[in-house]
Amino acid sequence: INHIDLGKEADLFIVAPASANTIAKLSNGMADNMLTATALALPSTTPKLIAPAMNTKMYDNPLTKKNLNTLVQLGYQEILPKSGVLACGDTGRGALADIDVILKAIDSKLMH
Repeated sequence: INHIDLGKEADLFIVAPASANTIAKLSNGMADNMLTATALALPSTTPKLIAPAMNTKMYDNPLTKKNLNTLVQLGYQEILPKSGVLACGDTGRGALADIDVILKAIDSKLMH
């Protein structure tokens, strides 16, 4: 199955966890891997979710915010990261949202 077929068959598209790099690629239309190529091949009606997970400084960086805003304007719904101790040992916002929050967002998109 290629990225075109995956895009046609998807009931929903979610990137979880979404790194700053993947968010930047998606917001700029890059298609250099299966994930980003599939994203570009999605019909405009496919619900799209993105769940960032990264260091607080990366999440709060103006470029990351700009890229996330671009994705929201393109129809993605951001699932906000949670605050806490991050993988790097820092404390702050950037940890992947809890699975129940992600599942609620998925259910909400699929029910509409």
